[in-house]
Amino acid sequence: MSPIPTPPAEPQDNPDAYVGLEAGRAERLARERGWTAVRSLPPGTVVTMEYRVGRLNFEVRDGRVARAWKG
Repeated sequence: MSPIPTPPAEPQDNPDAYVGLEAGRAERLARERGWTAVRSLPPGTVVTMEYRVGRLNFEVRDGRVARAWKG
């Protein structure tokens, strides 16, 4: 029987730390900290609910991160 694969590790980073930052700066910082995918979304965007390891999502309002979450 094959071993169960171990999912890749996520950066040890708090998404709340990005709230209030300018969107471009927040995206650069997230990539520097090891996030493999960074997604900036306008408020109210419909997104799928699948969890993707290594992805950080930003809700951007008026050029600034209003909310951030993993997956």
